Amino acid sequence: MGSMLEVHGLSKRFPGVQALDRVDFDVDAGEVVGLIGENGAGKSTLIKVLAGVHRADEGQVLLNGEPVGIHTPQDSFSLGISVIFQELNLVGNLSVAENIFLGRELRSPGVLRSFLDFGRTTQRAQQLMQQAGLNCDPRLAVEELSLSHKQMVEVAKALSINSKIIIMDEPTSTLTGQETELLFQIIERLKSSGVAVVFVSHKLDEVFRICDRLHVLRDGRHVGALQTARTSRDELIRLMVGRDLGTLFVKQEAQISDTVLEVRDLGSPKGIEHVSFDLHRGEILGFAGLVGSGRTEVMRALFGIDKRTSGEILIDGRPVSIHSPSDAIAHGIGFVPEDRQVQGLVLGMDVRQNVTLASLQAVSERGFLIDAREQGVTGSFIEKLSIRTPSQEQIVVNLSGGNQQKVVVSKWLATNPRILILDEPTRGIDVGAKKEIHRLMSQLACQNVAIIMISSELSEILAMSDRIVVMHEGRKKGELDRAQASQEKIMEIALRQTDQGVA
Repeated sequence: MGSMLEVHGLSKRFPGVQALDRVDFDVDAGEVVGLIGENGAGKSTLIKVLAGVHRADEGQVLLNGEPVGIHTPQDSFSLGISVIFQELNLVGNLSVAENIFLGRELRSPGVLRSFLDFGRTTQRAQQLMQQAGLNCDPRLAVEELSLSHKQMVEVAKALSINSKIIIMDEPTSTLTGQETELLFQIIERLKSSGVAVVFVSHKLDEVFRICDRLHVLRDGRHVGALQTARTSRDELIRLMVGRDLGTLFVKQEAQISDTVLEVRDLGSPKGIEHVSFDLHRGEILGFAGLVGSGRTEVMRALFGIDKRTSGEILIDGRPVSIHSPSDAIAHGIGFVPEDRQVQGLVLGMDVRQNVTLASLQAVSERGFLIDAREQGVTGSFIEKLSIRTPSQEQIVVNLSGGNQQKVVVSKWLATNPRILILDEPTRGIDVGAKKEIHRLMSQLACQNVAIIMISSELSEILAMSDRIVVMHEGRKKGELDRAQASQEKIMEIALRQTDQGVA
């Protein structure tokens, strides 16, 4: 007897790209199957075919042994397939409860059935939120939530429809360790109740922990079906990338020189209080802390996105006035944000337009864009960062997540920054692309660029940082040199409730 869901010979082509090439895949009831591969391997395309977002060019999908047609999201939904996409699908100005039941609104009984039943909606949403580990008012607007809490709303949505098959695309990418543990408990409960779970992640430790079997894609092809318990990490990586990567973290030691940036007593309305630090040329300064600790908010205030309520910023020892991102750019600061699709890209524009968006003066003359300059700048970054795109005119929304991230990084490198802020630069990126980003960071540091890196992966913070600032609830709680830092020390400081001496 076959599996609950089977895919045979599935192919999908976009202009200039063979996204899927005769792919096979299966998952059974009560099983967690990992869908693994580099960015651009075809994982997102396969998911979108199963979700009814894309229609396959050829191939067959079987549910419980019977062929089914999935041509629209409604087809997928009616077959009991639910997808939690990596880029969250929520309406910001609606409440948590309204988002959970969007399109399936609970209505009043009897003659009042044309009216929404807000009381029942709120009550049922509260129950689902508890199952998903989300502790907030269901009437709160989703736009007020952190990324991690928005992710939990997506989990609650999937739980609300009692799906037979739940596909989770990078579900832990914005979650804390505690929230990830809660998600794994939810997955185990789903598995025990007979739900088939497809788990997509670049975090291999999580893959080996939660998945029963693995399907590996590379360059749009299915290259392996593995039993997790019989598979090594090195074997999986070789299948994913087609080569042996060696050491994951690549940090080339740079010559750290004089101070380029000083931040004194920084405060903002976003809960930041009395944050001070400095940054040197050629240095990678890591910012660690739990989700919600204020790391991103510090950088938003530094870059002029959020208003500062206190504090002083000095560059090369001189006070500077930064009240907007344009001020920050003028002072040689670049900022790769956490949410690439919302804050980093214009999705309807092409690769070339996005790469040059922050450096238009350099590619224009007398107010007119010079095509040759745009093409030259974009081409150099496509080559330098190995951006996989059929052309510079490819619309960015059609690229994989990893290649979208490389476009965002290229946009800021095109401004020739002296100071580069990287907020979760490798979130949702495969191991090969992650290594490329780490290598690029080291190269920039060797060229005297001063780098601030925010990361929720402590292994990344420890491997790539020369010094580490630890945040908790909007305050700087400690600072560690690379030689003295460890995961235990960082977590001890991150959970510290009172300000103590800074190491």
